[in-house]
Amino acid sequence: MLRHERLNALLALIARRGSLTVEDVISSFDVSPATARRDLDDLAAQQLIARTRGGAVAHTVAYDLPLRYKSSRHSDQKRRIARAAAEFVETGYVVGINGGTTNTEVARGLATRADITQEDHRSRLTSIAVVTNALNIANELAVRPQFKIIVVGGVLRPQSFELIGHFANQVLNGVTIDITFLGVDAFSPEHGAATVHEGEAEINQTMVERSTRVVVVADSSKLGRRAFCTICPATDIDALITDDAADPDIVARFRDLGVEVHTV
Repeated sequence: MLRHERLNALLALIARRGSLTVEDVISSFDVSPATARRDLDDLAAQQLIARTRGGAVAHTVAYDLPLRYKSSRHSDQKRRIARAAAEFVETGYVVGINGGTTNTEVARGLATRADITQEDHRSRLTSIAVVTNALNIANELAVRPQFKIIVVGGVLRPQSFELIGHFANQVLNGVTIDITFLGVDAFSPEHGAATVHEGEAEINQTMVERSTRVVVVADSSKLGRRAFCTICPATDIDALITDDAADPDIVARFRDLGVEVHTV
């Protein structure tokens, strides 16, 4: 296991258990005592956990891990979902993209679609407008001449690089979006699309309202779950793109609600 993968897993384990001893780290990850202590010290220095005598306890932020520590989770599934999502976009579209690791991959998928790039070189015109509240996604696309990037204003949420609050909503209320790719923390037929943070939920709700078509992009681990803040009911979602490990029963229930489901 690479070190960044171990740190990801270590953070997730502490978040789940609430605390760990050095011995727990040694046995769980088959590392030396020195490595276990160094890993805990490094995470504590970033204020992601709090060190204790002989171990560590969960810091508040550990329950909502920063984006860089989520990026390796289900990465292959997210790349497949992103490639499929990119195919939904046509030249001339206004595309809404909120934050998250799956949507970061969606932005990369759009950036590398050869037909969009080639058309831009022929016409020398911007092919697609992207409306986003995520600074990392804007950064991914900023150097691509085929994209016009509209970044909403607002207050930065460091965990997700997303801008939230009154100013973000003001910008979104002034635009019309053809298709929004909605990254979520949970999506279920009963509870709809949801996220763990109320500020992100509010912005995501506005993106949904301003969009002609809304597509949830979520790996199968997020399906059938619920999270703190509801974004919208499942009936407001036009399509779901997920991986082929999705529970067939959950997929069937989404389809019964009129959600178009694509498994990749």
